[in-house]
Amino acid sequence: MKRLLNILGPGIITAALVFGPSKMTITSKMGADYEYSLLWIVLVALFFMGIYTAMCSRIGVVHDKSLLTLIKERFGKGIGVAIGVGIFLVATSFQAGNSIGVGIAIGEATGTPMYVWIIVFTAIAIALLFFPSFYKVMEKLMLALILVMLACFIATLFLADIQFNKLFAGFVPTIPDGSLGLLIAFTASCFSLVGAFYQTYLIQERRKLTQNAVNIKDSERGAFTGVAILGFMSAAVMICAAAVLFPKGIHVGSAAEMGKALEPLFGKHASSLFFVGLFGAAFSSLVGNATVGGALLGDALGFGSSLNSKKVKILISVVMILGCVVAISFGRLPLELIVLAQSVTIFLVPFIGVSIYLIANNKSIMGDKANNLFYKIAGALGLIVICILMVSNVYDMFLK
Repeated sequence: MKRLLNILGPGIITAALVFGPSKMTITSKMGADYEYSLLWIVLVALFFMGIYTAMCSRIGVVHDKSLLTLIKERFGKGIGVAIGVGIFLVATSFQAGNSIGVGIAIGEATGTPMYVWIIVFTAIAIALLFFPSFYKVMEKLMLALILVMLACFIATLFLADIQFNKLFAGFVPTIPDGSLGLLIAFTASCFSLVGAFYQTYLIQERRKLTQNAVNIKDSERGAFTGVAILGFMSAAVMICAAAVLFPKGIHVGSAAEMGKALEPLFGKHASSLFFVGLFGAAFSSLVGNATVGGALLGDALGFGSSLNSKKVKILISVVMILGCVVAISFGRLPLELIVLAQSVTIFLVPFIGVSIYLIANNKSIMGDKANNLFYKIAGALGLIVICILMVSNVYDMFLK
C-alpha cells in the first residue's frame, strides 16, 4: 500500500480536486442533451491533461525548488507572483460552488437544510488542515472519496440500460448542433493546467514525507493513472445521463438536478447513491481547491508552500471560510464571482501552460529529464488548444 500510494497518491489527489460539482454538471448535461455523441471529447481533453500532469510530475521529481520559484528565477519575480495570486483568486471564486455541492448532496439525501451541512463540512475540512501531517490526511481522504465516487458511479451505470453500439459510436468525433459551448466548457475544466501545475507540489510533498527518491517513470505512471480515473468518472456520469435521461427527454442544469431526475426512474435509493457520489466530488474539491489556492498564494508571497506551514494552513482556511460565507449568503455561486474567475482564468492559464512547457523543455533546468520529442509535440498541441479556448472565452465574454 505504501508503494502504491507513493506512485498514485499525487495523481489521485489531482483527479479528486479536478472532478468537482461543476465537472459533474457539465458531463451530466452533455449526456442528457446529446446522448453518447460527445464521449470522444473525454479522450481528447484527458490526453492533454495527462501530458501536462506528467510534465509537472517530472519537474517535481527532478527539483527541490517549487515550480513558482523556478518560474520566478527563469521569467522574473512578477510573473511568478502574478500566477500565484491569480490561482488564489480563481480558487476562491469557485470555492462557493464546492461548498454548495456538499450542502446539496447531504441536504437532498437527508431532507435537511443545505446551509447546516455547508458549515459542518467546512469546519471538518479546516480541522483536517491542522492534523500533524496534513498531506498524509489529504492523500488518504482523497483516495477514500475517489473509491466512494467510483463505487457510486459504477453502481448507477449497472442500473442504466446502456446501448453499447451508440456508446462506441460516441468515440467518433462529431459536433452536434448547439454542443460547441459544452465541448469548450468540458475541455477547459478537464484540461486543468492549475491541477497539473499543483501536481509538482504534491510530488515534492510526497518526497519529503517518505524521504525517498521518486522514480521518474513511477511519477508519470501515477499522473496518467490519476488522469485515467478522472476520465472514467467523467465518462460514467455522461453515460448514465445518456442512458437514463436522454431517452426520457429530461434536461438538467446541474448535477443535483440529475440526482433528482434519477429518483422517479430508479427510486429513492439510486438517487441517494448518486448524491453520495456528488458529495464525494464536492468535498474532495472543497479541500483540494482550497489547498491549491492557499499553498500557491503562500509560495507567491514568499511563505513557501509546505502543507505543514501554519501560514499556508491559514491561507487555505481563508479560501474555505470565504467559500462557506458566499455559499450561505447567496445559496449559489454569484454571477460576479463567475465573471471574476473567468476573467482571471482567460489570461492566467496561457501563462501557466507556457511556463510549464518551457521549464519542462529546458535542459539547463531539467538535464536529461527534459521533454523528449513526443512531449514537445503533444505539449505544443496542448498550448494551441489552450489558445483556442482563450479566444473562445474572450469572444463569449467581451464580443458576443
